[in-house]
Amino acid sequence: MKLLSQNVNDLEHFQSHYFEYPELKLRLDLSRVNWKRDFLEGDVPRGKMDSAFKEMSALENGAIANPDENRQVGHYWLRNPDLAPDLEIRSAIRDALSKVESFAEGVLSGEFAAEEKQFKNYVLIGIGGSALGPQLISSSLRDVHSTGLKGFFFDNTDPDGIGRLLKILHNELDQTLCIVISKSGSTKETRNGMLEARHAYESQSLNWAQHAVAVTCEGSSLDQLASEENWLARFPMWDWVGGRTSVFSPVGLLPAALEGIPVRTFLEGARSADAQTRIEDLDQNPSALLALTWYFEGNGQGLKDMVVLPYRDRLELFSKYLQQLVMESLGKELDR
Repeated sequence: MKLLSQNVNDLEHFQSHYFEYPELKLRLDLSRVNWKRDFLEGDVPRGKMDSAFKEMSALENGAIANPDENRQVGHYWLRNPDLAPDLEIRSAIRDALSKVESFAEGVLSGEFAAEEKQFKNYVLIGIGGSALGPQLISSSLRDVHSTGLKGFFFDNTDPDGIGRLLKILHNELDQTLCIVISKSGSTKETRNGMLEARHAYESQSLNWAQHAVAVTCEGSSLDQLASEENWLARFPMWDWVGGRTSVFSPVGLLPAALEGIPVRTFLEGARSADAQTRIEDLDQNPSALLALTWYFEGNGQGLKDMVVLPYRDRLELFSKYLQQLVMESLGKELDR
Protein backbone atom coordinates (compact mmCIF):
# COMPACT_ATOMS: atom_id res chain seq x y z
CA MET A 1 0.00 0.00 0.00
CA LYS A 2 2.83 2.36 0.81
CA LEU A 3 4.41 1.81 -2.63
CA LEU A 4 1.02 2.30 -4.31
CA SER A 5 0.45 5.50 -2.36
CA GLN A 6 3.91 6.75 -3.38
CA ASN A 7 3.18 5.96 -7.03
CA VAL A 8 -0.09 7.84 -6.83
CA ASN A 9 1.65 10.83 -5.26
CA ASP A 10 4.35 10.74 -7.95
CA LEU A 11 1.71 10.62 -10.68
CA GLU A 12 -0.21 13.52 -9.18
CA HIS A 13 3.02 15.51 -8.83
CA PHE A 14 3.91 14.84 -12.46
CA GLN A 15 0.44 15.74 -13.70
CA SER A 16 0.44 19.03 -11.81
CA HIS A 17 3.90 19.96 -13.11
CA TYR A 18 3.49 18.94 -16.75
CA PHE A 19 2.14 21.44 -19.28
CA GLU A 20 1.14 21.22 -22.93
CA TYR A 21 0.66 24.06 -25.42
CA PRO A 22 -0.90 22.56 -28.56
CA GLU A 23 -0.87 25.84 -30.51
CA LEU A 24 2.92 25.97 -30.19
CA LYS A 25 3.46 22.19 -30.38
CA LEU A 26 5.32 22.60 -27.10
CA ARG A 27 5.48 20.52 -23.94
CA LEU A 28 7.02 21.61 -20.65
CA ASP A 29 7.89 19.10 -17.91
CA LEU A 30 8.82 20.72 -14.58
CA SER A 31 8.11 17.63 -12.49
CA ARG A 32 11.78 17.23 -11.53
CA VAL A 33 11.90 20.71 -10.03
CA ASN A 34 11.73 20.59 -6.26
CA TRP A 35 9.03 23.19 -5.77
CA LYS A 36 5.39 22.81 -4.84
CA ARG A 37 2.60 24.29 -6.89
CA ASP A 38 1.75 26.82 -4.18
CA PHE A 39 5.16 28.43 -4.81
CA LEU A 40 3.70 29.99 -7.94
CA GLU A 41 1.06 31.79 -5.90
CA GLY A 42 3.49 33.15 -3.32
CA ASP A 43 3.79 36.91 -2.85
CA VAL A 44 7.34 37.19 -4.21
CA PRO A 45 7.00 35.24 -7.49
CA ARG A 46 3.51 36.60 -8.14
CA GLY A 47 4.73 40.16 -7.50
CA LYS A 48 7.72 39.70 -9.78
CA MET A 49 5.58 38.28 -12.58
CA ASP A 50 2.99 41.07 -12.23
CA SER A 51 5.83 43.57 -12.59
CA ALA A 52 7.25 41.68 -15.59
CA PHE A 53 3.89 41.68 -17.39
CA LYS A 54 3.49 45.42 -16.82
CA GLU A 55 7.00 46.16 -18.07
CA MET A 56 6.51 43.95 -21.12
CA SER A 57 3.31 45.79 -21.97
CA ALA A 58 5.12 49.12 -21.59
CA LEU A 59 7.96 47.96 -23.86
CA GLU A 60 5.59 46.82 -26.58
CA ASN A 61 3.81 50.16 -26.36
CA GLY A 62 7.05 52.01 -27.06
CA ALA A 63 8.51 52.81 -23.63
CA ILE A 64 12.19 53.79 -23.51
CA ALA A 65 14.05 50.67 -22.39
CA ASN A 66 17.59 51.89 -22.92
CA PRO A 67 17.72 55.15 -20.93
CA ASP A 68 21.40 55.97 -21.49
CA GLU A 69 20.85 55.88 -25.28
CA ASN A 70 17.19 56.96 -25.18
CA ARG A 71 16.16 53.94 -27.25
CA GLN A 72 13.05 51.87 -27.53
CA VAL A 73 13.25 48.10 -27.79
CA GLY A 74 10.88 46.95 -30.49
CA HIS A 75 11.87 43.58 -31.86
CA TYR A 76 8.39 42.45 -30.77
CA TRP A 77 6.97 44.72 -33.49
CA LEU A 78 8.88 42.81 -36.17
CA ARG A 79 6.65 39.79 -35.52
CA ASN A 80 3.49 41.87 -35.28
CA PRO A 81 3.75 45.37 -36.81
CA ASP A 82 0.28 46.23 -35.46
CA LEU A 83 1.93 46.54 -32.02
CA ALA A 84 4.30 49.29 -33.18
CA PRO A 85 3.55 52.68 -31.57
CA ASP A 86 3.27 54.70 -34.80
CA LEU A 87 2.39 54.36 -38.47
CA GLU A 88 5.93 55.13 -39.68
CA ILE A 89 7.42 52.13 -37.87
CA ARG A 90 4.56 49.84 -38.92
CA SER A 91 5.03 50.84 -42.56
CA ALA A 92 8.82 50.45 -42.38
CA ILE A 93 8.52 46.88 -41.05
CA ARG A 94 5.99 45.83 -43.68
CA ASP A 95 7.94 47.50 -46.49
CA ALA A 96 11.15 45.77 -45.43
CA LEU A 97 9.46 42.35 -45.42
CA SER A 98 8.01 42.94 -48.89
CA LYS A 99 11.41 44.05 -50.16
CA VAL A 100 13.07 40.93 -48.72
CA GLU A 101 10.53 38.65 -50.38
CA SER A 102 10.73 40.49 -53.71
CA PHE A 103 14.53 40.43 -53.77
CA ALA A 104 14.73 36.75 -52.80
CA GLU A 105 12.22 35.87 -55.49
CA GLY A 106 14.29 37.81 -58.03
CA VAL A 107 17.50 36.04 -57.00
CA LEU A 108 15.95 32.58 -57.05
CA SER A 109 14.34 33.20 -60.45
CA GLY A 110 17.57 34.55 -61.95
CA GLU A 111 16.22 38.09 -62.39
CA PHE A 112 18.96 39.39 -60.09
CA ALA A 113 22.26 37.89 -61.13
CA ALA A 114 25.92 38.82 -61.59
CA GLU A 115 28.38 37.97 -64.36
CA GLU A 116 25.34 36.63 -66.28
CA LYS A 117 25.19 33.64 -63.93
CA GLN A 118 22.44 32.77 -61.49
CA PHE A 119 23.43 32.82 -57.81
CA LYS A 120 23.91 29.42 -56.15
CA ASN A 121 25.34 30.45 -52.76
CA TYR A 122 25.39 33.32 -50.32
CA VAL A 123 28.00 34.35 -47.76
CA LEU A 124 26.73 36.20 -44.71
CA ILE A 125 29.34 38.49 -43.19
CA GLY A 126 28.45 39.49 -39.64
CA ILE A 127 29.27 38.97 -35.98
CA GLY A 128 27.41 37.96 -32.81
CA GLY A 129 23.63 37.81 -32.99
CA SER A 130 23.66 39.19 -36.52
CA ALA A 131 25.32 35.97 -37.63
CA LEU A 132 24.15 33.41 -35.06
CA GLY A 133 20.47 34.10 -35.68
CA PRO A 134 20.63 33.48 -39.44
CA GLN A 135 22.83 30.42 -38.87
CA LEU A 136 20.27 28.99 -36.44
CA ILE A 137 17.45 29.50 -38.95
CA SER A 138 19.50 27.89 -41.71
CA SER A 139 20.52 24.84 -39.71
CA SER A 140 17.14 24.25 -38.07
CA LEU A 141 14.58 25.15 -40.74
CA ARG A 142 16.15 24.59 -44.16
CA ASP A 143 14.48 21.80 -46.12
CA VAL A 144 16.91 19.20 -47.48
CA HIS A 145 15.07 19.41 -50.81
CA SER A 146 15.23 23.20 -50.97
CA THR A 147 16.19 24.71 -54.31
CA GLY A 148 17.29 27.92 -52.61
CA LEU A 149 20.79 29.25 -52.17
CA LYS A 150 23.28 27.44 -49.95
CA GLY A 151 24.45 29.52 -47.01
CA PHE A 152 27.99 30.14 -45.71
CA PHE A 153 29.04 32.41 -42.86
CA PHE A 154 31.93 34.73 -42.00
CA ASP A 155 31.18 35.10 -38.28
CA ASN A 156 34.71 35.29 -36.95
CA THR A 157 37.91 37.16 -37.81
CA ASP A 158 39.98 33.98 -37.88
CA PRO A 159 42.09 34.30 -41.10
CA ASP A 160 42.34 30.53 -41.38
CA GLY A 161 38.57 30.09 -41.18
CA ILE A 162 37.96 32.79 -43.78
CA GLY A 163 40.65 31.33 -46.02
CA ARG A 164 39.21 27.82 -45.86
CA LEU A 165 35.73 29.06 -46.69
CA LEU A 166 36.97 31.13 -49.64
CA LYS A 167 38.83 28.06 -50.90
CA ILE A 168 35.59 26.05 -50.82
CA LEU A 169 33.81 28.78 -52.79
CA HIS A 170 36.69 29.58 -55.14
CA ASN A 171 35.20 27.97 -58.27
CA GLU A 172 31.72 29.35 -57.56
CA LEU A 173 32.59 32.81 -56.32
CA ASP A 174 31.01 34.34 -59.42
CA GLN A 175 27.73 32.68 -58.37
CA THR A 176 27.97 33.68 -54.72
CA LEU A 177 26.08 36.60 -53.18
CA CYS A 178 27.55 38.43 -50.16
CA ILE A 179 25.30 39.81 -47.42
CA VAL A 180 27.17 42.33 -45.26
CA ILE A 181 25.41 42.99 -41.94
CA SER A 182 26.33 45.76 -39.53
CA LYS A 183 23.75 47.83 -37.66
CA SER A 184 26.12 50.75 -37.07
CA GLY A 185 28.05 50.17 -40.27
CA SER A 186 31.32 50.44 -38.36
CA THR A 187 31.71 47.01 -36.74
CA LYS A 188 35.40 46.20 -37.16
CA GLU A 189 35.01 42.41 -37.40
CA THR A 190 32.38 42.72 -40.12
CA ARG A 191 34.47 45.28 -42.00
CA ASN A 192 37.48 42.95 -41.93
CA GLY A 193 35.41 40.06 -43.28
CA MET A 194 34.01 42.28 -46.00
CA LEU A 195 37.50 43.42 -47.06
CA GLU A 196 38.71 39.81 -47.27
CA ALA A 197 35.70 38.80 -49.33
CA ARG A 198 36.02 41.83 -51.58
CA HIS A 199 39.69 41.05 -52.20
CA ALA A 200 38.79 37.50 -53.21
CA TYR A 201 36.23 38.73 -55.75
CA GLU A 202 38.53 41.35 -57.20
CA SER A 203 41.35 38.80 -57.44
CA GLN A 204 39.13 36.93 -59.90
CA SER A 205 38.28 40.16 -61.74
CA LEU A 206 34.70 39.98 -60.48
CA ASN A 207 32.61 43.07 -59.85
CA TRP A 208 32.16 43.18 -56.06
CA ALA A 209 29.20 45.58 -56.15
CA GLN A 210 27.20 43.19 -58.34
CA HIS A 211 27.59 40.47 -55.72
CA ALA A 212 27.03 42.53 -52.55
CA VAL A 213 24.02 43.59 -50.49
CA ALA A 214 24.01 45.52 -47.21
CA VAL A 215 21.80 45.25 -44.12
CA THR A 216 22.37 48.31 -41.97
CA CYS A 217 20.85 51.47 -40.50
CA GLU A 218 19.97 54.19 -42.97
CA GLY A 219 22.79 56.70 -43.32
CA SER A 220 25.47 54.50 -41.71
CA SER A 221 28.95 54.31 -43.24
CA LEU A 222 28.06 50.91 -44.71
CA ASP A 223 24.81 52.28 -46.14
CA GLN A 224 26.71 55.17 -47.73
CA LEU A 225 29.34 52.84 -49.19
CA ALA A 226 26.71 50.52 -50.68
CA SER A 227 24.87 53.50 -52.15
CA GLU A 228 27.98 55.12 -53.62
CA GLU A 229 29.16 51.85 -55.21
CA ASN A 230 25.67 50.85 -56.35
CA TRP A 231 25.57 47.49 -54.57
CA LEU A 232 22.89 45.05 -55.67
CA ALA A 233 20.53 45.99 -52.80
CA ARG A 234 20.30 47.63 -49.37
CA PHE A 235 18.01 46.52 -46.54
CA PRO A 236 17.17 48.41 -43.34
CA MET A 237 18.04 47.93 -39.71
CA TRP A 238 16.63 50.17 -37.00
CA ASP A 239 18.12 51.53 -33.79
CA TRP A 240 15.29 49.94 -31.78
CA VAL A 241 16.41 46.42 -32.77
CA GLY A 242 19.45 44.89 -31.07
CA GLY A 243 21.73 42.55 -33.01
CA ARG A 244 20.89 39.63 -30.70
CA THR A 245 17.15 40.03 -31.45
CA SER A 246 17.46 40.99 -35.11
CA VAL A 247 16.66 37.54 -36.48
CA PHE A 248 13.09 38.70 -37.25
CA SER A 249 14.34 41.68 -39.27
CA PRO A 250 16.04 41.55 -42.72
CA VAL A 251 19.11 40.29 -40.83
CA GLY A 252 17.47 36.87 -40.45
CA LEU A 253 14.65 37.05 -42.98
CA LEU A 254 16.80 37.84 -46.03
CA PRO A 255 19.12 34.80 -45.84
CA ALA A 256 16.16 32.62 -44.84
CA ALA A 257 14.14 33.74 -47.88
CA LEU A 258 17.16 33.15 -50.13
CA GLU A 259 17.32 29.58 -48.84
CA GLY A 260 13.67 29.05 -49.70
CA ILE A 261 12.41 29.13 -46.10
CA PRO A 262 8.86 30.59 -45.86
CA VAL A 263 9.55 33.69 -43.78
CA ARG A 264 5.92 34.67 -43.20
CA THR A 265 5.27 31.25 -41.64
CA PHE A 266 8.36 31.77 -39.46
CA LEU A 267 7.01 35.15 -38.32
CA GLU A 268 3.57 33.68 -37.72
CA GLY A 269 5.06 31.07 -35.39
CA ALA A 270 6.95 33.74 -33.44
CA ARG A 271 3.80 35.86 -33.24
CA SER A 272 1.88 32.89 -31.79
CA ALA A 273 4.63 32.37 -29.19
CA ASP A 274 4.45 36.05 -28.25
CA ALA A 275 0.69 35.82 -27.73
CA GLN A 276 1.07 32.71 -25.53
CA THR A 277 3.77 34.28 -23.39
CA ARG A 278 1.72 37.40 -22.62
CA ILE A 279 -1.02 35.38 -20.89
CA GLU A 280 -1.01 36.21 -17.17
CA ASP A 281 -2.36 32.79 -16.16
CA LEU A 282 0.97 31.18 -15.31
CA ASP A 283 -0.11 27.65 -16.27
CA GLN A 284 -0.83 28.96 -19.77
CA ASN A 285 2.51 30.74 -20.06
CA PRO A 286 5.59 28.52 -20.63
CA SER A 287 7.96 31.49 -20.59
CA ALA A 288 6.73 32.65 -17.19
CA LEU A 289 6.99 29.12 -15.78
CA LEU A 290 10.57 28.74 -17.00
CA ALA A 291 11.51 32.17 -15.63
CA LEU A 292 10.06 31.33 -12.22
CA THR A 293 11.79 27.95 -12.24
CA TRP A 294 15.13 29.63 -12.92
CA TYR A 295 14.34 32.17 -10.20
CA PHE A 296 13.50 29.38 -7.73
CA GLU A 297 16.52 27.23 -8.52
CA GLY A 298 18.89 30.19 -8.25
CA ASN A 299 17.35 31.41 -5.00
CA GLY A 300 16.37 34.63 -6.72
CA GLN A 301 20.03 35.57 -7.15
CA GLY A 302 21.18 33.54 -10.14
CA LEU A 303 23.10 31.09 -7.93
CA LYS A 304 22.79 28.26 -10.46
CA ASP A 305 23.61 28.07 -14.14
CA MET A 306 21.15 27.20 -16.87
CA VAL A 307 22.25 24.29 -19.07
CA VAL A 308 20.64 23.88 -22.48
CA LEU A 309 21.12 20.54 -24.21
CA PRO A 310 19.47 20.31 -27.64
CA TYR A 311 19.08 16.63 -28.51
CA ARG A 312 17.96 17.28 -32.06
CA ASP A 313 20.74 17.81 -34.60
CA ARG A 314 18.84 20.65 -36.28
CA LEU A 315 18.97 22.59 -32.99
CA GLU A 316 22.70 22.21 -32.50
CA LEU A 317 23.21 26.00 -32.66
CA PHE A 318 20.29 26.83 -30.37
CA SER A 319 22.37 26.74 -27.19
CA LYS A 320 24.99 29.06 -28.72
CA TYR A 321 22.30 31.47 -29.88
CA LEU A 322 20.56 31.42 -26.50
CA GLN A 323 23.86 31.92 -24.65
CA GLN A 324 24.63 35.01 -26.72
CA LEU A 325 21.09 36.30 -26.27
CA VAL A 326 21.08 35.89 -22.49
CA MET A 327 24.63 37.11 -21.87
CA GLU A 328 24.25 40.23 -23.99
CA SER A 329 20.87 41.00 -22.45
CA LEU A 330 21.79 40.41 -18.80
CA GLY A 331 25.56 40.90 -18.77
CA LYS A 332 25.51 44.68 -18.88
CA GLU A 333 27.72 46.94 -16.79
CA LEU A 334 24.71 49.02 -15.74
CA ASP A 335 21.16 48.10 -14.85
CA ARG A 336 18.10 50.17 -14.07
